[in-house]
Amino acid sequence: MNDPHIRALLYPLLTEGIYVDELPTGSTRADVVHITTEYMHGYEVKGDGDTLQRVANQLRCYAEVYDFVTFIVTEKHLSKLLPLLPEWVGVLVASEKELRTHRAAGYNATVERAPLAALLLLEEVKQFLLARGLRGVSQLRRAEVMNLLRTSHTIPLSSLAQFARERLMLRMPQRLLDRAERKLERQRLAPLRAKRRKKQAATHGKRRKATAKKRAATPKK
Repeated sequence: MNDPHIRALLYPLLTEGIYVDELPTGSTRADVVHITTEYMHGYEVKGDGDTLQRVANQLRCYAEVYDFVTFIVTEKHLSKLLPLLPEWVGVLVASEKELRTHRAAGYNATVERAPLAALLLLEEVKQFLLARGLRGVSQLRRAEVMNLLRTSHTIPLSSLAQFARERLMLRMPQRLLDRAERKLERQRLAPLRAKRRKKQAATHGKRRKATAKKRAATPKK
């Protein structure tokens, strides 16, 4: 089973809020993130053709941001994956027709302010901080804002998480629309690019034949 097949089984289960594919999260991208007004749930898909080499980094990035984390794997990966995951991480096993729950995801208590805020635009983070009464935030650079979030103990994580969910839910429909438009544009250009490549290959072939003919006609010394 491959990634698209597994995602197709997952999407109908995400009935509330919105979900988004390939959401940048730390130094990686979460395959699917389900965002509701109450929580964010990150999903990582491992199909038959995938490896488990990046699990440690993916888990670290997701654990800093998402309230729940679930890995979806085929039976091929299950026995090797389980020792790599803490008990609170959920595991679903994909078969041809369904996703079977091996264990449900538990609440993640390791979310951190700065990585969570990194899901947002800098101006959105500043907007949140200004609303909390923090002065001088407007002129700070991104690194300075993130350092403030890491070191301050007066910024409630729950308030930041709620703000992040709200902003992402507002922004994602437009993001998905933009992605769909880019996909249509790629599909429109695909025949033109294929035609151009075919023409270039034909031109290259003619040049090779002309060169070979010229060499054959040149007397050998």
